[in-house]
Amino acid sequence: MGSIMAQAVRPHKFINQIQAGETINEIYVVREPILRSTSRGDLYIAMFLCDRTGQLNGRMWQASEVIYKSLPKPGFVHVQGRSELYQNNLQIVVNTITAVDPSKVNVENYLARTTKNCDLMFKEVQESVGLIRHPQIAALCKAFLEDKDLMKAFCTAPGGMKMHHDCIGGLLEHTHSMLNVAKAILPLYPRVQPDLVLAGIFLHDMGKTEELAYDMAFSYTDSGQLIGHISKTLLMIHRKAEALRAAGTKIDAEILDTLGHIILSHHGEYEFGSPKLPATAEAFMVYYIDDLDAKMDQVTSAIDGEMSESNWTAWQNALQTRLYRKRVDGQK
Repeated sequence: MGSIMAQAVRPHKFINQIQAGETINEIYVVREPILRSTSRGDLYIAMFLCDRTGQLNGRMWQASEVIYKSLPKPGFVHVQGRSELYQNNLQIVVNTITAVDPSKVNVENYLARTTKNCDLMFKEVQESVGLIRHPQIAALCKAFLEDKDLMKAFCTAPGGMKMHHDCIGGLLEHTHSMLNVAKAILPLYPRVQPDLVLAGIFLHDMGKTEELAYDMAFSYTDSGQLIGHISKTLLMIHRKAEALRAAGTKIDAEILDTLGHIILSHHGEYEFGSPKLPATAEAFMVYYIDDLDAKMDQVTSAIDGEMSESNWTAWQNALQTRLYRKRVDGQK
């Protein structure tokens, strides 16, 4: 107990400060713990240990089912162990791990937040959506913007669990960036309908406000795991449309089908979770802008988060490559 309470009077050891060969005695968020067995039948626990600066793989080799069942999934844990390099990747070898009461923890240390100004980004999102001229599409988007509780969640939710924009405000940052890219390239493609692209981008990940939980760590809600953000977004759009129709605003089925197709296809491939493949010019544009912004967030986060002095990052599973960090302009 004394070592846990000591965290209140000493600085938190952030994940991005850890180097190989250090003794670890700290509180982190544990995510996705899995009980596994070695080839010899010995039990071990694989997990992610996280704070607002990043996450590291954790391995507890002397594990048991009792220890595994005692872990929050996710939640705060006190970890004692040692950091080491394994296949050139930093990880934490856990000797002891115990659950910690969230009320004893400074949550600000654990939830990463966007470094950008959320009020300004939301204002610019509103301005981008305000460019939509089609009256039915504009009315539908306005119904979302006027839902204050939903917009509060939209400005707070992460953009993902760990793939990209995994921070408080990440969903807003991702949507804001995508809208800016769209406005820059739409003039190059006059065949593409701007109203559908702007609306599709604004709404494409709205279901993540219900799919993800982000009170102490980023995780999936039960509803999110059962339904998923793509289906949730489509349901949201149809509920807003029905409310508008009930109030006397015309929303054509063709508008819902075309916009719905963008939502259903924005992951681009069946293997990436899209129920449909893109089949319109607007759906292709939203898919590629979404993929571009997500990939660039992964790239820049990996480069900026690399803790070694090497010109190369560690292997990035999501990108299937290491990344070259050295700049030709001499800047860090």
